[in-house]
Amino acid sequence: MPQQAAMAPQAPAPDPAEADLPSSSFRGRGARHTYGAIDLGTNNCRLLVARPNEAGFTVVDAFSRVVRLGEGMATSGKISEAAQDRAVAALAICAEKLRRRRVSLARSVATEACRRAVNGRQFVERVRRETGICLDIISPEEEARLAMLGCHRLLEPGDGPALIFDIGGGSTELVLIDTDGGDPRIKCWWSAPWGVYSLTESEGREFPTNEERLAAYGRMRERVRHAFRHFTELLPASKDDIRLMGTSGTVTTLASVHLALPSYDRRAVDGLRMPAAAMREISTMLSTMSHEERARFPCIGHERADLVVAGCAILEAIMDIWPAETLGVADRGIREGILRSLMARDGHPI
Repeated sequence: MPQQAAMAPQAPAPDPAEADLPSSSFRGRGARHTYGAIDLGTNNCRLLVARPNEAGFTVVDAFSRVVRLGEGMATSGKISEAAQDRAVAALAICAEKLRRRRVSLARSVATEACRRAVNGRQFVERVRRETGICLDIISPEEEARLAMLGCHRLLEPGDGPALIFDIGGGSTELVLIDTDGGDPRIKCWWSAPWGVYSLTESEGREFPTNEERLAAYGRMRERVRHAFRHFTELLPASKDDIRLMGTSGTVTTLASVHLALPSYDRRAVDGLRMPAAAMREISTMLSTMSHEERARFPCIGHERADLVVAGCAILEAIMDIWPAETLGVADRGIREGILRSLMARDGHPI
């Protein structure tokens, strides 16, 4: 599978100006300052509705549902009818929330599954026809930029370079940034064609013995390491005073395991800084467990038990090339990046 990379442009490309749903649906009185963002990924569909304030924005509504849009794509190359049905049902809920909250401006994006599927454009048209939502299939570069914009404020203080990553369902985006001037400046970025879904389907989901599980885990790490090999050439030779932050279900799930949370708590996880060594220990532990053993963790459950090991393999490959002592955890990313972009365009500070 091809990889995509580029040195960062001098300035980020502007977001599309058009709203996602017909403007007449969202231009009601009193709604001028309500914004919406939808992120349709390979595994999840997420919505965030917010209003700007002096500190950034206040969330007024949110929605998240596992839709497994990429299920079976590794063999068929298509988004299946069942996956389309799940995604359309979730997006219909999002559309209703946007209307009920009288959102004045929204942007909806789709990522790797729609980029890769041979019927991705047809699916986008079905979504527009049945829900009114116009999905923008964004490039890996734009995906990386939005993820960075959404979470960079949580970076630990420091003068060294920072690597922000987003482990998705079908791909992983990495962004190397410089914060010397205050606002983050993208130095380079990378998109690897391995996410928790694509990597899991490349290897299989269940192995009967610890030895077989460890061998499969090693193969997954090697696949990701190979996909990162050219990106490592773009990284600075010195690894002093470096910072690392992840925004994805993988890092928030592992952080929840680390904290032994009885149920997921965003307030405990978002902004957490934990030792990278602890993340490695948890990753190794999970890689040796059966599906049922992993599912017993409250914040993993059966919904994530088959995908979390691939996420661990990707995370360890990232920590191999960027060996920071601490890993920052962000429960925010593309949706927040979209909201900040939309608000900035209207003159609100971000």
